[in-house]
Amino acid sequence: MELPRPVPTDVELLRDAERDPEAFGELFRRHAPSVHAWLARRLEWAASDLTAETFARAWLSRRGFEDHRDGSLRPWLLGIARNVLRDSVRRDRVETAARERLGLPLDLATEDGYTAVEERLSPRVALTAALGGLSAPERDAVELRVLDGLPYEEVAERLGIQPAAARLRVSRGLRHLAAADIPQEER
Repeated sequence: MELPRPVPTDVELLRDAERDPEAFGELFRRHAPSVHAWLARRLEWAASDLTAETFARAWLSRRGFEDHRDGSLRPWLLGIARNVLRDSVRRDRVETAARERLGLPLDLATEDGYTAVEERLSPRVALTAALGGLSAPERDAVELRVLDGLPYEEVAERLGIQPAAARLRVSRGLRHLAAADIPQEER
């Protein structure tokens, strides 16, 4: 008669995930509902995306995990979720401020929002001239970050620079655009 196999702890599953992807899948099944619920109480509309990001970061930082809770990963995962949520809120503030400076609608979730963006981004002489007045590095960074909506890490990768340099170029470019004499209806 075969004895039932003991249920592995979270720490054992995390260790086994190095060679067995199903082990990390089991961790996801165990903890995703509580991570999602925690995030949904704070930012309901983005909880699914933030949960996915939490587990992606957990995977990337798995080797640095230290067990302080008798084999449970839940506190660690909720700490990662807190950081993911904080980063998302910060990113949203930056994007909102950039949209305001460019005169783009703040709510892009509706068809009207997308239509308004398309109208705003259609070739207009003053806006095109203002973008053309930026240095090529600033213009490229602003277009990738603000108009294409790419994260700074991807902007940096596409431009072949560090993320801090990408942030600086976008900031300078937006400052120059804000100072440009663009008629309000063109912004």
